[in-house]
Amino acid sequence: MKKEIKGIIPPLTTPFGENEALDTDNLQANIRKLCEFPLAGFLVLGSNGELVMLSESECTQVLHAARAAIPKDRIMLAGTGCQSTGATIALTQQAARAGADAALVLNPSYYKGQMSKDVLVSHYHRVADASQIPVLIYNMPSNTGLDMTADTILEIASHPNIIGLKDSGGNLAKMGNITGAAGKDFRVLAGSAGFLLPALSIGASGGILALANIAPEQCCAIYDGFFTGKLEDAKAMQQRMIRANALVTRQWGVPALKAAMDMLGFYGGPCRKPLQAISQKEENILKETLQASGILPS
Repeated sequence: MKKEIKGIIPPLTTPFGENEALDTDNLQANIRKLCEFPLAGFLVLGSNGELVMLSESECTQVLHAARAAIPKDRIMLAGTGCQSTGATIALTQQAARAGADAALVLNPSYYKGQMSKDVLVSHYHRVADASQIPVLIYNMPSNTGLDMTADTILEIASHPNIIGLKDSGGNLAKMGNITGAAGKDFRVLAGSAGFLLPALSIGASGGILALANIAPEQCCAIYDGFFTGKLEDAKAMQQRMIRANALVTRQWGVPALKAAMDMLGFYGGPCRKPLQAISQKEENILKETLQASGILPS
């Protein structure tokens, strides 16, 4: 791995036109605008990128369009988690061919009753064996309904080609256990801006944060404040971001994130159905919250 996985990384949304057609021009425009901020890199085809809504050919288009727009000195992560091991391997290899620096692999979950520790370890190790690029584990219980234990994650992490974890569960005790036991070269990243500062305090190396799509400056300020010893400033900024982060993640999700992007001069646009746009009432609440947090000018 040539680039160290650390810092603030936004999981990019995937732009669509009004007819739900893939819009790679606006994907690249969003990347160029975000490159004005000191972000470490970008994740494409994550949960915020509506990976499950895309065809195989669309995934390929997104990967190549993103790589063309992301500067070589910034990290490009690619979400490649599918429901079968074979499909995950195929998408991971496609990401490598497109120039991704590493793959972020969400665990299979459709047959979650069968996803024992042994099954998950076997899945991840097979993917890592077949991958030309390093692999990061992605634990996101709110979407998968499966919260991988620290023991499972640590066993998965024993593979030499598995270099990190994005954890969106928010269990800081578990994250601290993993950062302490996995070794100094294994990177743990917060999966939500709502607990970025606490995660940094127990050893996380950064965050892959939906909020960084609309508040890159503020997310970077929390990260920089922690590592430069400006803890009171980092704490104040963390507290300011909590409400806005909740609206564009657990509460209203990708439709709210895209609406916020439109408010801030990025291209958000529609989601793919069955996801629906937020209501006018919700949009008003979102706008007021973004203004109160300092993300959107009043």
